[in-house]
Amino acid sequence: MMATAIQENGINSLSNGNLSHKVDEQNSSSPSEQSESIVKSEETTADNSETPEIDIVINNVVCSFSVRCHLNLRQIALHGSNVEYRRENGMITMKLRKPYTTASMWSSGKITCTGATSEPQAKVAARRYARCLQKLGFKTKFNNFRVVNVLGTCSMPFAIKITAFSERFKEHAEYEPELHPGVTYKLYNPKATLKIFSTGSITVTAPSVADVQAAIEHIFPLVYEFRKERTKEDILALQLKQRGVKRKRSFTHIDIEEQDYEEHFGDTSDEENYGSDESWD
Repeated sequence: MMATAIQENGINSLSNGNLSHKVDEQNSSSPSEQSESIVKSEETTADNSETPEIDIVINNVVCSFSVRCHLNLRQIALHGSNVEYRRENGMITMKLRKPYTTASMWSSGKITCTGATSEPQAKVAARRYARCLQKLGFKTKFNNFRVVNVLGTCSMPFAIKITAFSERFKEHAEYEPELHPGVTYKLYNPKATLKIFSTGSITVTAPSVADVQAAIEHIFPLVYEFRKERTKEDILALQLKQRGVKRKRSFTHIDIEEQDYEEHFGDTSDEENYGSDESWD
């Protein structure tokens, strides 16, 4: 699910290069009125170009529900499909391909489902898990469904001075660069926790999708004051994050062949005999 910032559209030129009919009416007016109208149109187009459009991507929706019956975990492990029995934790994990989710089931009948990308998709996955248990012979009843947690991410069109931001909002922001590279910002209305990074990416954890969107709308004017231009490293980090690849530390590897190694360090066959019992006889 994606949410975008609302912006007012000004008068745009047509695809063939001609302007709209409102410009023709301006040509018939006086020169002073034409200049004023041109200045106003330039201001509106400038405002529209400066107004950013932010996309919020929902990565994970966690929900919980109950089937109101006792679950025999051993029976589910023996006869169910895509099931993993974790006896030490007293639970079973079951997976679905469509929608791609994972459910944790306890013998009490409580089930939690993770991996969905929207609230309707999470409910569909929950009902399918209840149906799978029903096919295994359990008298299940779909009950107490609720969305527990939603994880969303977005990328600001600028980098953020997180050190100055954390000093400005000490009441809600926590920044420990030795422990975490981002600023932890907590909101109470709406209830949400935000991770703000210097690259401009923000991760939001909230009870619902609406709270995620409200948290982004709340934090945008605050971080806008501490904006800065992105460096090449920030752009590279964002590109790798969008591809789902974590940044790796760069090491210079030197490949040494066996002949070169023996030339520098000698033959290693004698070293292997040093640790054996025969070498001490």
